[in-house]
Amino acid sequence: MIEIVDTAPEVNVQPAEYRRLLGYPPDHDCSERALELSRWAREWYAHHGRPWTYAREVGDVVMNGDGIQLERVSFHSKPLQEKLEKAGAHGVFLVAAGAGDALEQEAQRLWEEGKPDEYFFLEVYGSAVVEHLNQMAGARLCAWAEEQGMAVLPHYSPGYPQWDIGEQGRLLELIGMSGERGLPDRLEALPSGALRPKKSQLSVFGFTRHTEQVRRLTELIPCESCLYVGCQYRRVPNRDVAAIGPVHGRAETFHFIAGNGTAPVRPRHQVRYTIKMKALRRWAQERLSLQRREDGTIEAIFRYEGTTCTNMGRPMTYHYFVALDPRDNYRIREQSCAPAPGDTGHTYMCRFLENPQQLSEAIANEKPLLGQPLSAALEWQRTECAPGCYCEPESRRHKWGIVLETIHYALSHQEKQL
Repeated sequence: MIEIVDTAPEVNVQPAEYRRLLGYPPDHDCSERALELSRWAREWYAHHGRPWTYAREVGDVVMNGDGIQLERVSFHSKPLQEKLEKAGAHGVFLVAAGAGDALEQEAQRLWEEGKPDEYFFLEVYGSAVVEHLNQMAGARLCAWAEEQGMAVLPHYSPGYPQWDIGEQGRLLELIGMSGERGLPDRLEALPSGALRPKKSQLSVFGFTRHTEQVRRLTELIPCESCLYVGCQYRRVPNRDVAAIGPVHGRAETFHFIAGNGTAPVRPRHQVRYTIKMKALRRWAQERLSLQRREDGTIEAIFRYEGTTCTNMGRPMTYHYFVALDPRDNYRIREQSCAPAPGDTGHTYMCRFLENPQQLSEAIANEKPLLGQPLSAALEWQRTECAPGCYCEPESRRHKWGIVLETIHYALSHQEKQL
C-alpha cells in the first residue's frame, strides 16, 4: 500500500482565494490596512507555519446497502458512495492535511492581546492554507494515477452534505490504523466531530482504472472543480473558468440540467422575486451546485457566506442541501442546513455560546416548505431584512428564502435557455 508523508509541502495560496475567504467581493479595492495585514499574514506563516500532508491507500473497499466499508470500518455517505460506484472505484486514498498548531497558538495570542485584525487575517489565511494543501494532495495523487493508467475522483469529507461530521473521529482513527509512518503532526477529533488543531481537513479520494467512466460522467472529473494552478495532469478545464471567465475566487460547480419531460418550474405569469436579479444571477453562478440523480431527482447545494452580528463579525459558512422532484412540479423532497466543514465562525454566535446544542438542533430541524413545490418560495412571507447570524428564527427563514429563490432562478433560467 502506498503511503505519502510530506512535512514541508509548498504553500502558494492564490491571492484570489485568500480574498474570497476574507469576504471581499472579486472587484473590491482593498484598503491599505487590509493589504498590509494580508502581506503580514503571508510573511508570518512563511517563517513560522508548519504545514503537512499525509495520504495512504486503502485497497479494501466494500459498498452495499448499509454504506461503505473501508478496511472493515463503516461509513455512511450517499454522495461518496454514488461517486465510487459510478466510477467503478478500485480503492481510495485517505488524506489528512493541516496548517500546523503554531498558527492557532499565534492567533490565540493575538486575540488575547487585543489585536482582532491580526487575529482575523491570520485565522483566514490558515483556512486558505488547508484548502491549498488539499488541492496539492489531489494533484499529487493525480500524478500517481496518470502513471498507472488510472484516474482520481473528486474528494469528499465528513461534514459535506449527507456525510455526518460525527464520523470524522472514526475516519481519523482509520487513517492512523496502519501505515509505517503515520500522521506527521498531532491531530485530534473532538466528540462533536471538529478537529484540533482546527485548521485541518480529512478527505477521501477514490481512484479507478475505468478512465472512460470518468471521462463520460462529468461529475466524476475532479479537474472541473479543481483550481490548482499550473497542474500538468489536468484532463479538462475548470468548468467555472470556462463558464464565467477568470476565477476571482472559488466558485461552486454550476451547470444546467436537461429537463426532458419535466414540469416547468416557471409559472405562466411573470415571476416576481423578493431578491434583486443581479444578486440571484451571481449567487447561481458562484454559490450553487446542481446535480441530477439516477432516479431523476435534482440535488442542489448552496454555500452561504456571512458573518456573526457580534464578536467583531466573524466570517462563517453554511451549506444548504435541497432535493427536488422535477416530475412533481419540483416538489421539495429533502432539506438540510449545517455549518460547512472546518467552519468555526458559527461557534461565536451569541445563541451558540449560550446553548450550542439548542441552536444546532433548531437549525437542523427547520425544513421550511418541505413537501411543497419550489414555486411556493415566491409566495412565502418572511422578514425582508434579517441579521447575518442564525440566532433568531427570522434570520434563518430569511436565509432559506435566499437559497430557495436562487434555486428557482437557476432552474427558470435553464428552461428559458432550452
